[in-house]
Amino acid sequence: MLSTVLIIDKRKELPAKYKKCIETPQTEVVISGTLKDGIEKIQNLQPDMIIVSDSIEEILGDFCERIRALTYDTRPVIVALSKSADSSDRIAVLEKGADDFLSEPVNIDEFKTRIKAHLRRELESNLDNKTLLPNQKLVKKAFKRIIASETSAVLLISLENLDSYKTVYTEVAADKLIQTFIVISKSALDENDFIGQLNDNTFVIITNRYSGEKLASFLVFAFDTVAPKFYSKTDSERGYMLLQGERYAGMRANFVSVCIGGITEGFNLIPTPEALIEKLFSVKNLAKTPSGSNYAIERVKISGSGSVVENTPNRNIYIKEKDESLNYLIRTALELQGYDIMQDIDETSQPSVIIMDSGDDLSELKFLQKIKTIPNFNNTKIIVTSTVHNKSAILDSGADLYLPKPYEISDLIRWVEYFIRK
Repeated sequence: MLSTVLIIDKRKELPAKYKKCIETPQTEVVISGTLKDGIEKIQNLQPDMIIVSDSIEEILGDFCERIRALTYDTRPVIVALSKSADSSDRIAVLEKGADDFLSEPVNIDEFKTRIKAHLRRELESNLDNKTLLPNQKLVKKAFKRIIASETSAVLLISLENLDSYKTVYTEVAADKLIQTFIVISKSALDENDFIGQLNDNTFVIITNRYSGEKLASFLVFAFDTVAPKFYSKTDSERGYMLLQGERYAGMRANFVSVCIGGITEGFNLIPTPEALIEKLFSVKNLAKTPSGSNYAIERVKISGSGSVVENTPNRNIYIKEKDESLNYLIRTALELQGYDIMQDIDETSQPSVIIMDSGDDLSELKFLQKIKTIPNFNNTKIIVTSTVHNKSAILDSGADLYLPKPYEISDLIRWVEYFIRK
């Protein structure tokens, strides 16, 4: 659903008639017959539009003013319906906060057209300028409406490494890649599904709970099928992008991939849209463990007291540098920054970053190639320093960054901080 309309009217036949003429697969219409129920639905549903008639047991203008105060942060469109055609009544209600005033009996065609125009304007003011998808405000509204639901599935989709792609291929090329992803996504959705955008590279899809995992699987497969068309022949053959510019020169970057975190049930355990977003990001991060596109779907689990685990960053660093004085200098500088320096590593170790010298003849690259095959080192970033300026050979061996010697220790620390944070 793109829009939700709340009708507050204690009558029975007219509100049902209004609902029938404006409800569509993209517009949900809810009717409240009492003020108490209406206020409760305003708080729970955060409707995009509220249609209120003077059949309520309160002065119409005063109630519009009350609604406006209650919804100051979401600001829905308020349409007032009244049996009065007096201009003074109309002005009073509009001054109290209503956006439109219709005198009953209404022309049903005019009513339908006015409502559609208001909803269209409300939607268009909350679309992303580039993608024309509903923005974060509308996404949070949509989340608010499904928190009490057990019939939906939510997917949070991140295009990983998009900033690196922009650096190499320009922002115009990145926009085309995003647009392609959106076309793929929309092709798999039906008219009852919702797609919105949280930020430049993060999207949200709300679908039915039985389609969530199938949709995630399709998006991963479809994106990886078309993605190679967005890279040069050199990068495609090499298997990675090579960043340019003074700051990033010598750094390899993985291709753009789709990373999806999904939740298919248990929304009633999540108190707010912000909490749902946080939970989706946590599930999405599980899908980042292997490289490339992937998805993870969370299902409800029963957990006891004390089962919450704090996610602390891995600050273990291993240094493989034959020059003892330089080794000591690097070790001391990193320890002063609060990093834990590992004395040795084996297949069970989990260093966050390895700093190693390639050797005068690049012979140490064999060590790099070996540890790249060990599953425990999948997320380890490797910085290779070298006096042999053979960037291609070093990066092709699996290094994440080539740092030519001599270099500034401050530059090395900056790169370690970058990889830890990433």
